[in-house]
Amino acid sequence: SIKNSLASGAGNNQVMDRLTVIERRLKNIEDKMTAAPAGEPTAKQQMPPSEDYNKFYNIEVGKSYVKGKKDAPVTIVAFTDIQCPFCARFHTPFQEALKAYPGKVNFIVKNYPLPFHPAAKPAAKVALAAGEQGKYFEMIDALLESQQMLNDDGYKEAAKKIGLNVNKLMKDLKDKDAEYEEILNKDTQLSSSVDVRGTPTFFINGKKTMARDVESIKAAIEKELAAKGGK
Repeated sequence: SIKNSLASGAGNNQVMDRLTVIERRLKNIEDKMTAAPAGEPTAKQQMPPSEDYNKFYNIEVGKSYVKGKKDAPVTIVAFTDIQCPFCARFHTPFQEALKAYPGKVNFIVKNYPLPFHPAAKPAAKVALAAGEQGKYFEMIDALLESQQMLNDDGYKEAAKKIGLNVNKLMKDLKDKDAEYEEILNKDTQLSSSVDVRGTPTFFINGKKTMARDVESIKAAIEKELAAKGGK
C-alpha cells in the first residue's frame, strides 16, 4: 500500500542518515590517523641521543671514597645502584682488573639509587657508615655479593663479616643520616650532568666505557696508561 511504501521510505531515510553519521566519524578517524606521522619527528627528538664514548666528562671526587692511590694515572668511576643485579655482576671484573695495576688505577663509587629499588638508598648509606670505620669498599663488596640481604639483619651480618663495630655502624646510620642523604643527592645531581642513564655506568678517565669483562677492562686501562706515557 501507499502507507506502507511511505513507512518504508521513512525507514530508508533513517538508515541513510545513520550511514552518513558513521561515514563522518570514520573520516574523522582516518584524518587523525593520516595526521599522526607529522608527530613522529617530535617523538624522535625526544629519544636520547646515541652515546659518544669519546666525550670527556669532568667527574669531581667530592666526598666519595677512593680505592687506590688518589693520584693514580687512571681513575675508574662507577655509578652504582647497590640493589641492581647488573651492578653486582660487573663489579667483580672491575675489581679483578684493578688488582693487576697496583698504584696505577683507582676506583670511585658514585651512588645512583634507582627509584624502583627501595633498598638501594639505605644500602648506600650503610656503606657510607662503614666508611666511618675505614671499610667503605669492603661493605660495597659485601652488599653487592648478598643483594638478597639488603635489610637491617643483612647489614649487621655484613658488618660482622668485615670486622666492623656493629653498634657504631647503626649509631652512625642514625646520627649522620642527613649528611649521607646530602652525599647521595649530590651523586644523583652529578649523574644528570654526566649523562648517566642507568646502572651500572662506568667511566675510565672521564670517558664512558662499555668494557665489562676483565680482559676488555684491562685493555681500556692499558690504552689510558699508554696515552700517559706508561706511567
